[in-house]
Amino acid sequence: MRDALGRTIDYLRLSVTDACNLRCGYCVSRGEGPACPGGSPLDDGEVLALVRAFARLGVSRVRVTGGEPLLRPGLEGLVGGIAGVAGVRSVSLSTNGVLLAEAAPRLAAAGLSRVNISLDTLRPERMRRLAGADRLAEVLAGVDAALAAGLRPVKVNVVVARGCNEDEVPDFVRLASERDVHVRFIELMPIGNTGFFTPERRVGVAELLERAGPLEPLPEGERPCGAGPASYFRPRGARGTVGFIGALSRCFCSACNRVRLTSRGRILLCIGREGPELDLAALLRAGASEPELDAALGAFIRLKPARHRMSAEAGPARNSMCSVGG
Repeated sequence: MRDALGRTIDYLRLSVTDACNLRCGYCVSRGEGPACPGGSPLDDGEVLALVRAFARLGVSRVRVTGGEPLLRPGLEGLVGGIAGVAGVRSVSLSTNGVLLAEAAPRLAAAGLSRVNISLDTLRPERMRRLAGADRLAEVLAGVDAALAAGLRPVKVNVVVARGCNEDEVPDFVRLASERDVHVRFIELMPIGNTGFFTPERRVGVAELLERAGPLEPLPEGERPCGAGPASYFRPRGARGTVGFIGALSRCFCSACNRVRLTSRGRILLCIGREGPELDLAALLRAGASEPELDAALGAFIRLKPARHRMSAEAGPARNSMCSVGG
């Protein structure tokens, strides 16, 4: 499946819930109303029907997101169903890790390949301030449980914001040295009606690299598997790696390979740009046939924009991280 610019679209980020058990400032939107507008959430059968449509058109990698996906009842069964869809080669999960310690063995048995864990601080009191609760011990237990369950790679995503956690970059580098995990530092992005983003809070990739200390570039063949845009390095003698993702300072739109499906069945072509959406749930519930779903989906993918419109000075994109999984 290719868009109008010839980019291969083979990666689906699938939100399965709007709910979350943390309240991270850059993620949770202010105001009332549903985090993800639209009709009722997709049930498991509808999710699988839409994943099959994507797979028929060439999507081979599915990342389950939220909200916090581990809050969805019966997630292991849904993961197993997605893993069993013809053409799907990899099912991964993005989670805040709070509930992962218990769930990791069951998810691995169901067919989950790997996991990304969001963690912005290694200090309990700071986590209470940034995420609304100190759940650090549970998250670190989730990291260890994922490794023990054989999920590889385990990636730890750190959104860095000035005045909040930029001083912890060396601590996270040390985490990658001590554990077989891949820490990725992510630039703060102007997304959602959160009131959190300001140009002054953004810490660019160049500064992140400087704060990380001496690093060795990682050869292409040693990069952790996945479909993301990070540039990877290894601290000398480390078990894991360190990566950097800069949507603003190092735009990667020319190689974008993804679309997003919200928990209510709407496709988003770009998280950082206002634009058209396609309500696949409405088509499915109206009785659309597989050829009709495939035709609508294929035509819509061709509308994918050349690049996002995020900038440090521009207002935030209306898409909310908590509803489309980042």
